[in-house]
Amino acid sequence: MSNKITYKDAGVDVHRGYEAVAQMKEHVKSTFTKGVLTDIGSFGGAFSLAAFSGMKEPVLVSGTDGVGTKLKLAFDMEKHDTIGIDAVAMCVNDIICGGAQPLFFLDYIATGKIAPEHIASIVKGIAKGCQESMCALIGGETAEMPGFYPDGEYDVAGFAVGIVDRADMIDGSSIKAGDVIIGLPSSGVHSNGYSLVRKLVEVAEVELEDYSEELGETYGQALLKPTKLYVKAVKAAKEAAKIKGIAHITGGGFIENVPRMLPEGVDAKINIAIIEKPPIYHFLEETSGLSVDELYNTFNMGIGMMMVVDAADSDQVVAALNNAGEKAKVIGEIVNGNQGVILCEG
Repeated sequence: MSNKITYKDAGVDVHRGYEAVAQMKEHVKSTFTKGVLTDIGSFGGAFSLAAFSGMKEPVLVSGTDGVGTKLKLAFDMEKHDTIGIDAVAMCVNDIICGGAQPLFFLDYIATGKIAPEHIASIVKGIAKGCQESMCALIGGETAEMPGFYPDGEYDVAGFAVGIVDRADMIDGSSIKAGDVIIGLPSSGVHSNGYSLVRKLVEVAEVELEDYSEELGETYGQALLKPTKLYVKAVKAAKEAAKIKGIAHITGGGFIENVPRMLPEGVDAKINIAIIEKPPIYHFLEETSGLSVDELYNTFNMGIGMMMVVDAADSDQVVAALNNAGEKAKVIGEIVNGNQGVILCEG
């Protein structure tokens, strides 16, 4: 008879999984809101909608996303406590475009070999993102997959659910020529275009730990900055005036994302000359040699979210956004067209 072969012999150590759960518990519990009905360890996360009984026609809005190859920077820098913020932001920033209030978030972490301290750091970031988004982390999965991921590497993805009364949904249908576009600054590259970013770092022959006078920090610090969360800003804007459309500027930049909020018959005309780009974009522009159109079809170029409002409401919306901690300003207008984007300088 052959010797006993255990799950641990195959590369899966369940005790490391137990330790990871123990270390993440305090972070998860810190996100619980009044609607959470289940505790950590339940087979499914339950959330009560009783607080929204006053809605005439409540609609659930969901979104899912990952962090992409930005994770490679986290591996190289051995810094794992911000990547979870990216996972939350990529999901909640999408669902608030429809006017939804985030309710809860679930995460999925897969790794070759569970390192409890790494998992706890990732979940710490996820919890921070949830707290800033006013939503609860009610469940998740940590999968140990030996032979599938190299030791020390992992993937992170998430799923968010929000709620909005159907009458308050933001769908862009009322956008018309003459409306204005308000831009909300990004914190940096956010979580898109990192396959190109990593190639540019290689071509430029710089190291992530190299300090840049222009950046005021290392290349790694600039590139690993987490995606900005816009939940509180959008809430403040909605309370100030009617928001006709919202676009989250992710993969595809301005060119692909702005048309997603536009109805037929109009274009978005954006004055890129007045956008203040984070310094890291100077490096990306110079190293890549990409044209203006290519840059704005790849990166957020300093604007992480755009809103369309009636021209008469623009001042009060900008004021509300800035009171909420943003540095928002009008960056363009809606003109007659065919659901396109016009980039201009002036």
